[in-house]
Amino acid sequence: MEDVLVYSEEYMKNKIILSLLLLFFIFCFIVLYKGLNNSNIYVPETKIEKTLVKFDSIDLYSENKISSDQIFVGSEYYVLNIWSSWCVPCREEHPELMKLSKNKSIKLIGLNYRDNPKNAKRFIDEFGNPYFVIIKDGNGIISVDLGAIGVPETFIINKDKRIIKRFLGSLNEKSLNEISLITK
Repeated sequence: MEDVLVYSEEYMKNKIILSLLLLFFIFCFIVLYKGLNNSNIYVPETKIEKTLVKFDSIDLYSENKISSDQIFVGSEYYVLNIWSSWCVPCREEHPELMKLSKNKSIKLIGLNYRDNPKNAKRFIDEFGNPYFVIIKDGNGIISVDLGAIGVPETFIINKDKRIIKRFLGSLNEKSLNEISLITK
């Protein structure tokens, strides 16, 4: 009889342990499932209404010092495109920039981000120059001050030097249409 009691106590212990393990695995499954469904990817705002910070840079071709006050004058709208010769998406978006350069209501400004000037010039020679002016951002400080998080990135700036729209990644037909609507 004692053997039966020991067996039944052990059977109950095993049953309790199995039940607790099952509950633990169900809990883990629920936590993991909820975690997969909750996106925690940060996507910054594309409409930012921020005043352009004054900066000084160097013109890519002339090597002359140039300030933002010299660049952002005489137009209703400016499109500032951050790009690099080593950036694959920049190569993909370049034909769109060539189309955008035909829009006479804007000044297209290139900000060459952390690039070798020789490579940047070779890139422009190969694919064409859509820009009104190209300035260097050798250490990336201008881009960071603008709030950029990568390349390519494009900002629309109005005559009051306020950033009114930002495009993350490569420009495409949809973003060109949006730029046209904003700059009319």
